Amino acid sequence: MKKTVLTFGLISGLMISILMGGSLLLANKIGSGHSMVLGYTMMVASFLLVYFGIRSYRDNNLAGQISFGRAFSCGILIALITCICYVGMWEILYFNFMPHFMDSYWAAQIQRVQSSGLDPATIARQVAAIQHSAQLYQNPFVNMAYTFIEPLPVGLVMTLISAAILRRKALVPAQV
Repeated sequence: MKKTVLTFGLISGLMISILMGGSLLLANKIGSGHSMVLGYTMMVASFLLVYFGIRSYRDNNLAGQISFGRAFSCGILIALITCICYVGMWEILYFNFMPHFMDSYWAAQIQRVQSSGLDPATIARQVAAIQHSAQLYQNPFVNMAYTFIEPLPVGLVMTLISAAILRRKALVPAQV
């Protein structure tokens, strides 16, 4: 399983990294709403390799049979490698090329809260929470954790779906 997981995980990780880098170049041109849709679309496209990795492992190593648990294990390992590549790419881009990228994100979040029409006490609480998150985000470990959490749910869903579709039990010979 190790070879399959590494192969498909690294291909998926390279794919998600390249797509992320390209999408960040377009982020200012297409707006934040479309940018988010594009981001999650590229995650789904990259995590499709979870399906192909599980199928390859099942067909090439297990004679066409795989349990849900083993398929899930293979898939989640591919997804975790993909997430690690995503985090690595983000850390490189953020700290070396786009150190002020999140400043505009936090400012937009604060603007959204302030224009929401909520009572002043609620607005003050929410703005303070956003400012606290912005401060935490400067810590590379918190930054990595936030970034890791971003694609993980997509990878988990793709793994669950793929494991459910691809599971195949051994055929029991018919008794006469």
